[in-house]
Amino acid sequence: MPIRTSEIQLNVNDKKVNAYLASPENGGPGVLLLHAWWGLKPFFKQVCDHLAGQGFTVLAPDLRDGQIAKTIDEAKVLMEKSDNQLTGNTVTAAKDHLRSMVKGKIGLVGFSMGAAWALSVASTMPEQVGAVVLFYGNDEADYGKITAKVMGHYSDNDEWEPNEYVEKTFAAFESAGVDATLHIYPGVGHWFVEEDRPEYDSAAALLAWSRTYEFMRKNL
Repeated sequence: MPIRTSEIQLNVNDKKVNAYLASPENGGPGVLLLHAWWGLKPFFKQVCDHLAGQGFTVLAPDLRDGQIAKTIDEAKVLMEKSDNQLTGNTVTAAKDHLRSMVKGKIGLVGFSMGAAWALSVASTMPEQVGAVVLFYGNDEADYGKITAKVMGHYSDNDEWEPNEYVEKTFAAFESAGVDATLHIYPGVGHWFVEEDRPEYDSAAALLAWSRTYEFMRKNL
């Protein structure tokens, strides 16, 4: 499917914030993509392109002000100096911009840190979100307010995202009546779908993406 891509700017508190937009030529349901702590690296733009090729209009805001970490230590530094208020405002501005472009509820796809922000959006603005996909990320949220369907992709032994915490979250989804599906991938590490990371696992990534595409098509 032919797609269009562009670099755009969002107005966030009178500050210009970059974002990447990919969409089919004839448009499609909206998906907000929220990157991991590395920044908006090329891989995440490629994911936007792949999702656009599946028929979705995808917007990925830059939550690191153009900075990209290549190592875990560099990512930790970016995380330590990040402004959570600005990040939250950027996520909201991107969500609002995307919704102005599409009809109906949007989907959220979050990776690690981005998954935490996806849960925040889904729980605070539930009427705007129809589907949420979480890649190896988690956070506290008012799960009872989430009305979107949720799918999670996690390792069976992740040093960054303990299984006990993930299981607790999905148990809370169940208790709250949230339609949530948990997929566990044995033997993989955190960041296992990111092709530029040593943790990348092609077989697990292929399965996770096929499940994600089907889930998004069904629920948006």
